[in-house]
Amino acid sequence: MNRIVYSFFLYLMFPLVILYLAFRAIKSVDYRHRWSERFGFTKLMPTDVLIHCVSMGETLAAIPLIKQLMTAHPDDTFTVTTTSPTGSAEVLKAFGDTVQHCYLPFDFSYAIKGFLRQIQPKVCIIMETELWPNLVYFAARQQVTLILANARLSQKSANKYAKKRRLAVPMLNKLNLITVQTQREAERFIDLGVEAQRIHVCGSVKFDLTIDPIKKQHAIALRAEWHRVNSPIWVAGSVHPGEFEAILTAHKQLLSLFPDALLIMAPRHPEQFNLAAITVTQSGLTLARRSMNDEVTANTQVLLGDTMGELVMLYGAADQAFIGGTLINNGGHNPLEPAAMGLPVYVGPNHWDFAEITQLLADAGALTCISSADELAQELQNKFTDNNMYQSASTAALAVVEQNRGALLKQFTLINKLIV
Repeated sequence: MNRIVYSFFLYLMFPLVILYLAFRAIKSVDYRHRWSERFGFTKLMPTDVLIHCVSMGETLAAIPLIKQLMTAHPDDTFTVTTTSPTGSAEVLKAFGDTVQHCYLPFDFSYAIKGFLRQIQPKVCIIMETELWPNLVYFAARQQVTLILANARLSQKSANKYAKKRRLAVPMLNKLNLITVQTQREAERFIDLGVEAQRIHVCGSVKFDLTIDPIKKQHAIALRAEWHRVNSPIWVAGSVHPGEFEAILTAHKQLLSLFPDALLIMAPRHPEQFNLAAITVTQSGLTLARRSMNDEVTANTQVLLGDTMGELVMLYGAADQAFIGGTLINNGGHNPLEPAAMGLPVYVGPNHWDFAEITQLLADAGALTCISSADELAQELQNKFTDNNMYQSASTAALAVVEQNRGALLKQFTLINKLIV
């Protein structure tokens, strides 16, 4: 399949795209607005640098890089795009009106051409793996410098690209610079036909995360407010439907040994909050909802983290963490935030989106891969009953994060040379 065939099939899927947005809009009010941006019908100003950040995780990782670039180029204008409302909210919170912000249009030829014609960027920085054939093609045709930053390429994704080589390889070879997280990912890009001199191994900017001391203080105060200073507390972060029952099963087993244990369950997406609450209630466990400011009492067994932007703080109020999206066929989410808080971390078998980071943490003894609710419960119990085991994993988590810092400076240095 080449780009022209891809574009043709994309147009055929137009009704399905509308149905997708309508379905998301039913589940989440945030998807009911700004449809014009998604189809390229919005008025935008010309910009010097376009940065596409996808969703909340990529946006949070990109914010320090964007701030450094803005400081280095105070006379340049910046446009930051996302595809999700959660990513959009993080852009607005971090930058306000100091950047131009909108959703990146769907990859329809007409929408992308119109979008690029309006903003006329000199440089386009795409974070991680959000590569769209028409975006790359038409940006290159406008002689835009194209950068793929903090790039991830799992073996699974590389195999998909290999199957669509006529579409993927021309797209990849239009990129002027690719900064990858690991040597293994660099080799996968090279195997796909990308010239080695365009690829630089920098590590992941996600290791350069900085935990706001205020969030840590808030977490400590919150735990004291719950009267759970010495109680076992664990977080199931960024969990999805299909994992809720396993998480609750593990917690019930933990409660049999530690009756005062508290589970903080934080679903990945806002539209899943009510389903999570229903699932907890139907399981027979007592529930408090963070969004409703419910009091966490001695009888509370599950606190639902149904707010946005608080997950890092909630990790700080806990002792151990499970990362969601890994017990289902999803690919997982970033395990570094709980690790940076010094928490032992657990993931399921489906963690390919963060395979290298997961392996680093596992090799150091900071992370354990589990495959069932029973295994998760057993690992949690082991750390809660053996303080030496817990402290060893906690220290290892902090050490891995600290030892792998520096990617932000490396990537900034390489990207900054291309912004003229």
